Amino acid sequence: MPEAEVVGFVESSDAAAAEVSSAFGLKRFPSVAAIAPEIECAIVSTTTDAHFAVARDLLEAGRDVMIEKPITPTADDARRLIEIAAKKNRLIQVGHVERYNPAIVAIADQVRNCRYFEAERLGVFVGRSLDIDVLLDLMIHDLNLVLSLLRQKVVEIRAVGVPVLTQKVDITNVRLEMENGAVANLTASRVSQDRVRKQRFFGSDFYISVDTKDQEVKGYRLVDKTIQPLAVEVTKKEPLRAELEAFLACVRDRSRPIVAGEDGLEAVELATRVAKAIDASMSRWKR
Repeated sequence: MPEAEVVGFVESSDAAAAEVSSAFGLKRFPSVAAIAPEIECAIVSTTTDAHFAVARDLLEAGRDVMIEKPITPTADDARRLIEIAAKKNRLIQVGHVERYNPAIVAIADQVRNCRYFEAERLGVFVGRSLDIDVLLDLMIHDLNLVLSLLRQKVVEIRAVGVPVLTQKVDITNVRLEMENGAVANLTASRVSQDRVRKQRFFGSDFYISVDTKDQEVKGYRLVDKTIQPLAVEVTKKEPLRAELEAFLACVRDRSRPIVAGEDGLEAVELATRVAKAIDASMSRWKR
């Protein structure tokens, strides 16, 4: 990306570091402390259990950070990072990449009055992110979409989860009821045969279907008791690039990211509540 000069990287694995250095000609630094004085901002794309320590050290050094989702495994750690960022006047952006997907951007302002939201996020098993369950691995994206697009307080949670190929929950279905009566039904799996990324929004006078994998939108609206197609223009773009471009713009302009640290915290707080509901359902099933 020409918008930034890549100074280098930190990687604990010698084999992975050698591959990156060979492929891109980048300098490997031995630690966060070594690279921090040389940079203005950094991307934290470690395993989730290392997010807090790495981001903390970067923020303490006065650097802006883009942290891959989830911001941290726990809400307490997320709050601590937000406090450090505020103290150091630094930015935190969280990698909920779907918020930067052109298909979601195109419909974001049209679904505020959504009464029923349905999401399917299915993936094949690839053996990564096994330090977390499917809730923090995949469903965290849709929890963020619920909070950011519907903008309602979640008042009731029903959930079920099943471990399939790991010791953690690999597939889950969650029903969220909002304060205004709206409902979100979310399904996430990392043990499916096909990769699916679909969201559907239903309102009293509209229906919008989004495929974020293919960046396609289909919709209909009720006008004078007549169902009419809803024209939504989507300019396709790699969501990760859009996310990184947005991060660099925030660093330059000192503006609040679309998905700031507080948004990442809200998603983790909701995920924690969902996890408790899953645990409760599993306990009932075991009895």
